[in-house]
Amino acid sequence: RSKAMRVGLVTGVVVLVVVLIGLVVVVRHRRESRPEVATGDQQESISSGGMNRTYAVHVPPGYNPDEPAPLMLVLHGGGGDAGNAQHMTGMNQVSDEGGFLAVYPDGTGRLRTWNAGSCCGAAQRNDVDDVGFIRDVITKMEQDYSVDPKRIYVTGMSNGGMMTYRIGCELSDTVAAIAPVSGALNTACSPSQPVSTIVFHGTADTSVPYEGGTPTGGIGDTGDQNSVANAVGFWSDEDGCSNVDDQQVSTNVTLEEHTGCDPGTEVELYTIEGGGHAWPGGEKGSRRGDTPTDEISASELIWQFMQAHPKP
Repeated sequence: RSKAMRVGLVTGVVVLVVVLIGLVVVVRHRRESRPEVATGDQQESISSGGMNRTYAVHVPPGYNPDEPAPLMLVLHGGGGDAGNAQHMTGMNQVSDEGGFLAVYPDGTGRLRTWNAGSCCGAAQRNDVDDVGFIRDVITKMEQDYSVDPKRIYVTGMSNGGMMTYRIGCELSDTVAAIAPVSGALNTACSPSQPVSTIVFHGTADTSVPYEGGTPTGGIGDTGDQNSVANAVGFWSDEDGCSNVDDQQVSTNVTLEEHTGCDPGTEVELYTIEGGGHAWPGGEKGSRRGDTPTDEISASELIWQFMQAHPKP
């Protein structure tokens, strides 16, 4: 009997150890797939549209309250969050170098998404007012920090890229420039003011196809997507651009520049030949995500473009 008790005790210990190892693996996996917000950055919350919404703020070391700073909002992809967006884009480092405030808003739902019009997930099905949320975040940032009202910018990846397009459409009175990455313009768009636009998209993207149509990858429930040409052509026309020039930036990257636009505005498209659903020059959005090209850095190019295009 004593021997049986000892065997039972050993078995119990072994089971406990296995469970603990399993928990460690699960926690480690979660940390890998959902990076935490960078240490030292502020986690903020705000009431918007009858909901408690959250966002993270990165303040560069050179920030001076007496000197209005540019503001960059970075929107995660479907299923991501603020920490994921920071990790994927590396925008904090660019913020430190460029001296702009970087803000990472969170979408809603269990798999956090944005209501970008015809996409995506619970945010779209529940008709969440994400445009109102972004406007509220901008207003709150202007209350809490010294923000230059002529240098407010928005960028985003995937569903966040779609949301970036929508913000350009509906907050053109506030936003100077937008930078959608692997997104699609899937909403009716009637901006009241010109908005400079820089776009990044891979030709082998299966989640948001370059040529438009039905995705074969991604989080699902996204419906047909409009093409990259549709979005770029729209903003080129809207901004009154008259010239188009193409140049080979690197082995697999081309730049399409739309110039002769309304004063102070411009439209650019970086096409990554063979590129997948990823942030150029950044990190994978998830463990099973596509590998980003290392031929260009979207974050650095976005900031260079934004710097040159404040609100006229």
